[in-house]
Amino acid sequence: MSLKTKIDCEMLSGERALFKGESLEIHNTIFFDGESPLKESMNIEIYDSMFKWKYPLWYSKNVIVKNCTWFEMARAGVWYTDKISVENSAIEAPKNFRRCRGIILRNVSFSNAAETLWHCDDVNIEDTVAANADYFAMNSENLRVKNLTLYGNYSFDGSKNVEVHSSKLLSKDAFWNSENITVYDSFISGEYLGWNSKKLTFVNCVIESLQGMCYIDNLIMKNCKLLNTTLAFEYSTVEADISGSIDSVLNPSGGFITADSISQLIIEKDKVDPSKTKIICRNE
Repeated sequence: MSLKTKIDCEMLSGERALFKGESLEIHNTIFFDGESPLKESMNIEIYDSMFKWKYPLWYSKNVIVKNCTWFEMARAGVWYTDKISVENSAIEAPKNFRRCRGIILRNVSFSNAAETLWHCDDVNIEDTVAANADYFAMNSENLRVKNLTLYGNYSFDGSKNVEVHSSKLLSKDAFWNSENITVYDSFISGEYLGWNSKKLTFVNCVIESLQGMCYIDNLIMKNCKLLNTTLAFEYSTVEADISGSIDSVLNPSGGFITADSISQLIIEKDKVDPSKTKIICRNE
């Protein structure tokens, strides 16, 4: 096994400053200007360093990043890269992580996560905050998420095979067009949750959503609370066990709904077959 070449306390500038760098250990270094400083790099470790310009890690493989900072102009920072872990780092730049495989994000803060994690595969996210995160994780697959706090709309649009634990999502139109999603022990607030999705499951979740959980094929809800959630389940096939009451339900396509009570139940016989949905109110 070859030893890594060490780079320490450097100020690197110019386009492709470390192009095709291989087996590097980089410490306390500033990538100041010039695009694509580490393009096509391989087997590198980066510690306590800063990226200040565009496209720092494209087409790279086997990358470890710890205690680093992407500044605002380090846009589109990690694209087409495989096997990268980022820990204890701050990312100010948008459009990061696109068409990558094998990503680990642990204790990362994104101050502008717009259009981040697009078309990625095999992603682990833990103890991470993503702000201004419109279209976060669009069309990505095989995600495992724990302790994510997300502020931004249209998150996980088109995503597949996602498992979320103990997270907070403040996101309108979350999980649209998605498939095989399971969310545990989480809080979600946002209009139109989950539309046009398949096999969407919530377990022990608290949800607030105007017209949430509509147009879904195979929606499962276990021991969930629906706060200020209105016109739910329209044209969805649903198996829902709700703890507490539901403000209103509109035209479910089939399945069963169990809750303490439903303040307003709207079933339009010209639009759905009422016999296909069993509704049980425990307090009535």
